[in-house]
Amino acid sequence: MSAPECAGAAAAVAIVTGAARGIGAVTAKLLAARGVSVVAVDRDEGELAGTVAALGGTGTGIGCDVTSSDQVTSMARRAVGEFGYVDVLVNCAGVTRDRLLLTMTDDEWDATVDVNLGGTIRCSRIVGEHMKRRRSGHIVNFSSVAADGNAGQANYATAKAAITGFTRALAAEFGPFGVTVNAVAPGFVATAMVDDLADRLNVDRQAFLDRAGAATALGRVASAADIAGVVAFLAGPRSGYVTGQTVYATGGDR
Repeated sequence: MSAPECAGAAAAVAIVTGAARGIGAVTAKLLAARGVSVVAVDRDEGELAGTVAALGGTGTGIGCDVTSSDQVTSMARRAVGEFGYVDVLVNCAGVTRDRLLLTMTDDEWDATVDVNLGGTIRCSRIVGEHMKRRRSGHIVNFSSVAADGNAGQANYATAKAAITGFTRALAAEFGPFGVTVNAVAPGFVATAMVDDLADRLNVDRQAFLDRAGAATALGRVASAADIAGVVAFLAGPRSGYVTGQTVYATGGDR
């Protein structure tokens, strides 16, 4: 995001996947507020329209299912065609299909791994090729504290743990081309995804969030804005010598 900070320089351009809601939507809006031209991406084009409307004319929206290489390729071509280049890729698209392993279906396993891990790999490969040619760029992936293992989330934990390793490997591969690759690993965040988890556990949402917050040093769960701020740092010039890292944004979980 260095360009907006330089007088007369062209605006930075960022692709944010999973931008229809939650952390992705808040990240897209934060980057736009900082002068970045944002390409907001999600397969839910109906909800995505709300994010795009909030960008204030600084970006655009593209419907895209990150489990499809063809759709990701088309999305990247449209983004580059419209703006000329891409500086930042934020791989925020994610889903959960929680269930104990012995009752989990193949579809629940595959959907979770393919969106979270497969989507991150596809977008990084396709958009990263453009960044390598430009010899600059920032890729920010999403891992999770769930990578350490939660009962009922073997599929999600596997995908997020793999993203941590993928981030380090890609940082080594892309580093010589001036591209940084890092990941954010949030703890509990007050988003619709956590609301869904509370519903599945049949517990009161606020009581659930209060218990999760009490387990942190800060005494609260994160907001989407808390996590978006970390993403913005990793996507900007002040993190130019940081790569291959996973930043745990957990409020000091204990």
